[in-house]
Amino acid sequence: MKATMKDVASLAGVGVGSVSRVINGVNVKETTKEKVLAAIKELDYTPDEYARGLKTNRTNTVALIIPTIWHPFFSEFAYYLEETLSQRNYKLLICNADGSPEKEKEYIEMVKQSKVDGIIGITYSDIDKFVSSKIPFVSIDRHFSEPISYVTADNFLGGQIAAQELIKRDCKELAYIGGISPYPNETNNRKEGFFSECRNLNMNVTSLVMPEPIDDLPSQLDKFISENPNIDGIFTVNDFMGLDVIKSMERQGKKAPEDYQIIGFDGIRISENKEYLLSTIVQPIEEMARVSVETLLNIVLFQEKSERKVLPVYFKESATTKTLDN
Repeated sequence: MKATMKDVASLAGVGVGSVSRVINGVNVKETTKEKVLAAIKELDYTPDEYARGLKTNRTNTVALIIPTIWHPFFSEFAYYLEETLSQRNYKLLICNADGSPEKEKEYIEMVKQSKVDGIIGITYSDIDKFVSSKIPFVSIDRHFSEPISYVTADNFLGGQIAAQELIKRDCKELAYIGGISPYPNETNNRKEGFFSECRNLNMNVTSLVMPEPIDDLPSQLDKFISENPNIDGIFTVNDFMGLDVIKSMERQGKKAPEDYQIIGFDGIRISENKEYLLSTIVQPIEEMARVSVETLLNIVLFQEKSERKVLPVYFKESATTKTLDN
């Protein structure tokens, strides 16, 4: 006779809930996990995914909403998310929103219709009224009106670190350059952390903050840089903005790190083994994916309440800042 989950629980001396947690890849005590895995092996127990799905009304599929797959941060996050979900016997469905709130709403409806078990969302669209604490939803960076779980890097700390690293390298005239979303999110704390640290260290700082979507970025950058010719240390909201600033500086005959130094945010690379495109504050993308999955599955499987997870960041030097003497 085929072994059941109850048989596994009985042999392991634990509750059925603990067996379920182990099978679904949710964190449990290591001793509990070892007992359950030993019982599964001894009983040759294999979970019946199809029957389990019918019984629990679950699909073992998670949707990821991203603005675009073309951005290296989003594609790398999707890679690690799929890898983490696969380890827990879940599949990933990607919504490449491309700035369309309608697409994002369709995926939210899929949760309500039990076509996917939950959503992990990186969204900058006007969907606040469609996101409810009643659906399994984990947000990356963004805040919603209702208490929604979110996972983010420590953006404020990242801004502080950027200021410290530029000042260590003898930058005197600092600037922050970035866009600002109309929707509340943690990204705005990068600027706040940068300005806070500059104030603490009595440094001059100016900024170019542009409402999103940004109109004619090259012209705005050229104008700002020409009006502030003494800037020698720049922190940008993300690495892509940093690359645009570098192009603008080149148009004005300036090169990094000789004439100015610049630090971005995200830690994007064109491939896993390549160098970072510029000196940057690195987000722990793999860890963010793992924690996002863990948080979402705790909601899906155990109806846990909303959580706020903030993960550490660190500075990675590349070719756009000067190397410090030891």
